[in-house]
Amino acid sequence: MTQAGGYLARTWALAQSLERPRAPEPLPVAIDRRRVYVLPTRFGMFYAALVVAMLLGALNYNNNPALLLALLLGASGLSSLIATHLQLSGLRLEAVSAEPVAAGQPLALRLALACRDGRPRRGLRADLDAAQAWTALDPDGRGELVLVLPTTRRGWLQPGRIRLSTTQPLGLARAWSRLWPRQRLLVYPRPEANPPPLPDHAGTVGRGRPDPLGEEPHQLRAYRPGDAPRTIAWKHSARRDTLVVREFERAEGRELVLDWRSLAALPLEPRISRLAAWVDQAEREGRRYRLRLPAQDDIGPGRGPDHHHACLRALALLPEAAP
Repeated sequence: MTQAGGYLARTWALAQSLERPRAPEPLPVAIDRRRVYVLPTRFGMFYAALVVAMLLGALNYNNNPALLLALLLGASGLSSLIATHLQLSGLRLEAVSAEPVAAGQPLALRLALACRDGRPRRGLRADLDAAQAWTALDPDGRGELVLVLPTTRRGWLQPGRIRLSTTQPLGLARAWSRLWPRQRLLVYPRPEANPPPLPDHAGTVGRGRPDPLGEEPHQLRAYRPGDAPRTIAWKHSARRDTLVVREFERAEGRELVLDWRSLAALPLEPRISRLAAWVDQAEREGRRYRLRLPAQDDIGPGRGPDHHHACLRALALLPEAAP
């Protein structure tokens, strides 16, 4: 029994490998009639057996009303096969997106679907490994599927072949098609759980930046309508016979340097995890920081979402044999 089950599993895997597409595709992807597959469900096979039994009974007893009913039910079943096929035919996968997450956290893969023929599409289901999602297109012909995928390692994640299926409208048949978008998803490195404090070495003092709420005088300039009265330099204005105001600045503080070489005692992945944790901590504290990695230019100094993403992206894409 085990050998038979293994043979069936291999046969099914071979059949799936022959389904279109057989390679990743650029977006947008259109699902045409040649890549939609239809098979009866268990309920559909029971329905077909019931119709055949009714047909044989009606022929045996020469019962014309029963024969008419069996033919009508059979025609309805065949029509449902065409309707199920049309639920997928004509759909388009417009976009695939996902916000980067740290390794070990679930990643939400978003699939944007659309159609232009105006037909209602209901009960659309997407499967990717153990992840599942359902949706229906709105009156404008647009819908979104969100698949929650597990992540285990940093770097690029290839979604693989996504199965889009439906059993609408009657549940007698299941139509499905494969989507294989040529899209890579970024997974950040897993930050260290309890990292040591941020390093205090090798940083330059950042220059001040103009800030109305700052405390250090920066320069004098001519008065402009809307300037706060407290910023007017009255003594200097009296000497010049015109209003001038003080501009203030806020000191940026010492720039933090996160240097790859300072963690030479750690193995590769723990070193990446610690730097990722330090990048997150520096961002939370509002520090200006610079990331120094091997064989590439320094990233920063800076702060904010763009700088944070650039640092974590560089850490995620470090080769597995980094010096």
